[in-house]
Amino acid sequence: MNDTIGIDISKDTLDTYWLSKRKHKQFSNNRMGMRALTSWVREAEVSLIVFEATGIYHRLLEISLAEHDISFARVNPRQARRFAEGTGTLAKTDRVDAAMLARMGSLLELKADKPKSEKLHNLKGMETARQALIKDRTAARARLKTATFPLLRKQSNLRLRQIERDITQIDAAIETTITADKVLSQKAEILVSIPGIAKITAYAMLVEMPELGSMSGKQAASLAGLAPISRQSASR
Repeated sequence: MNDTIGIDISKDTLDTYWLSKRKHKQFSNNRMGMRALTSWVREAEVSLIVFEATGIYHRLLEISLAEHDISFARVNPRQARRFAEGTGTLAKTDRVDAAMLARMGSLLELKADKPKSEKLHNLKGMETARQALIKDRTAARARLKTATFPLLRKQSNLRLRQIERDITQIDAAIETTITADKVLSQKAEILVSIPGIAKITAYAMLVEMPELGSMSGKQAASLAGLAPISRQSASR
């Protein structure tokens, strides 16, 4: 099995677990902590660093590892949960999650990912904001249905119109960013050509899985957290 380090990421801290040494260590999730972490990881000389994709909180870690040519694998949170369930890991703390990610990288022999570009990070940020606006729109529509007082109905209508404008602006920005990139644009055209996949859906798929088109069906299913994982206990 490969020797790995699992990292559980939170807003302020990075909890790590070195598999072969069974050693936990915590670092601050900032530039100073990142310098200490990368120095420690390079000394450990493990084959792979494994962490969950956590949006903005893993961004600095990914950039720092890439700058130091340290191999890493981003794990879909759904895939990580399925692995934890399959191995009987019921407890959930930062230390336990870090150890689980280290075992996952070793047992499944995860392959190293390519660091995401600034463009992909920006697309992810816009897609996350869009999903939040969709939830806001649903809530605003629900309030409008139950509102009887004129002022509340007026405010709900104003809020809905603002949300629609915001969604339209984000959609335009996402489309502009994707169409300006030759590779992403070609992938989007292929996805849209598939019956049942609209442009917005295609863009969302590319934001979540930009590796589409360069991996097998099994690899794509694994990245999406849809690949089956056998339920067996993992050795520590």
